Amino acid sequence: MFYEPGITDHQLPHDPFKSCVIPRPIGWISTLSAAGVANLAPYSQFQNLTFDPPYVMFAANQTTWGDRKDSVTNAEQTGEFVWNMATYDLREAVNRSAEATPPDVDEFVLAGVTKAPSRLIKPPRVAESPIQFECVYHTTLRLPGNGTVGTVDVVIGRVIGIHIADAALTAEGRVDVLRIRPIARLGYYDYTSIESVFQMIIPGNNPAVLAGLEGKRF
Repeated sequence: MFYEPGITDHQLPHDPFKSCVIPRPIGWISTLSAAGVANLAPYSQFQNLTFDPPYVMFAANQTTWGDRKDSVTNAEQTGEFVWNMATYDLREAVNRSAEATPPDVDEFVLAGVTKAPSRLIKPPRVAESPIQFECVYHTTLRLPGNGTVGTVDVVIGRVIGIHIADAALTAEGRVDVLRIRPIARLGYYDYTSIESVFQMIIPGNNPAVLAGLEGKRF
């Protein structure tokens, strides 16, 4: 099959685009409003952008009534946000925090998770999450779209602090992804979790490239 998005009909029951770009890490983003209200919401368009220094991004489409998401507004107004790793054990809390609520609702309470203080910024972390990034806001790239929710804000932040629970590390000091089982977004109502890992080493004899893949400085 072939179709041109927004021009020709794909002739399927549901638009397949988001089901083809998978799996997508979940940006479980916590912020504080200018008034001091905690906000927690998951975004299925999240990624790291670079590593030295580390930057991350999350993309937030507008609400169904055409407003910008609270996470975007809060990050821009306060200059800070936290990424919390979403795991299989926390899947129900992640889902509850996705509910559309007014800005004065504390989604930590709604999701039933615990606030943990950050060290360098004001927004709280999800205490039950095994890994969190404290981030300072860098910029927003606003992409125009079609319909009420088509327009999206791509928020970029620099990671200034990283928390990793001791239980999330192997004896060799590697992140134990099989133990913590991060979840990722698929299409439709579907998710997945990491349950298997395999390795591949890039061919060649470039030690700098290999060191970078392992997270080492060369």
